[in-house]
Amino acid sequence: MLNYKMIFCFLGIVLVILIIFLPGYTKLQELRDRNKDLEVRIEKVKSENELLKNEILRIQHDPIYQEEIVRKKLGVVRKGEVIYRIEPEE
Repeated sequence: MLNYKMIFCFLGIVLVILIIFLPGYTKLQELRDRNKDLEVRIEKVKSENELLKNEILRIQHDPIYQEEIVRKKLGVVRKGEVIYRIEPEE
């Protein structure tokens, strides 16, 4: 009879410990997962930021690239150039 009481008491203590600590542990796991996701996102943004910095430097210091951007985005042409647009047939 004493063994059953000890086993029941032990299981009760384990159950109380699980009830107390399990929610905190699951919250900790969620926060760790979110932290990993945010670290990956930070690295992605840092990489994108580096590419944009290089793009800015190229725009500021490369006249050929500047001309390419002006031609594509603003449709500027050099003096004497003629633009031909070919419309696709339907």
